[in-house]
Amino acid sequence: MSDIPGEPLSTQSKAVSATSGALQSFQPLGRICEHVCGFHIYGHDMTRQVHAHHFCSHVNEDFRQCIIYDSPDADARLIGIEYIISEKLFDQLPVEEKRYWHSHDYEVRSGSLALPMPRLMPELGAKEGEKAALLDLQKTYGKTWHTWQVDRGDSLPLGPAQLMMALTADGQLSPKLAAERKQKEKIDLEVKREERKNFPDYAPRKEADAWLSGKACQVFPQEVDFKK
Repeated sequence: MSDIPGEPLSTQSKAVSATSGALQSFQPLGRICEHVCGFHIYGHDMTRQVHAHHFCSHVNEDFRQCIIYDSPDADARLIGIEYIISEKLFDQLPVEEKRYWHSHDYEVRSGSLALPMPRLMPELGAKEGEKAALLDLQKTYGKTWHTWQVDRGDSLPLGPAQLMMALTADGQLSPKLAAERKQKEKIDLEVKREERKNFPDYAPRKEADAWLSGKACQVFPQEVDFKK
């Protein structure tokens, strides 16, 4: 990526990487089985929105963990992480903790959450595979931290991690972001919405999506005494 400061990889660095890659095991990455793209808003500022590609592994039936990139390309920037839990696990969280989590129901039904599919995959197979995955996500909750504020043009991951939230209603998503995804990834929000019109109704837990109350959580640096 040309906008990231630093010298191009040297021949020696490439050789070291190739050797390490051949000798080592990357089992956690090998468990990634799902690619989901959507849009995140900053937990305290809806005007700041980011297109996010999640690469997720299923730890168990109730828990996923995802690494987030700003694109699906080989040179994508790693911008954050998301933990996804079932409704059952969300209900068990302390009340104070629930403020950090967002629901996925609207993202699923509106078409903003999607599974990018290979261009040559048969259309019916792609639709059915996506439908099954999204029905599974509809009643889940996510806790997301972005470590790289790419929306403001940062060339490096600067400052503290930022708590992110998700869309909950029509009219919230930036039309520009929706149009860019449609052009680049051929994902049409209205087409997706129509495909999901028969998805079951679901009322997310009111303790999630805390920003809807008019108050939001966010991380700001605080100087504290160091313990020896």
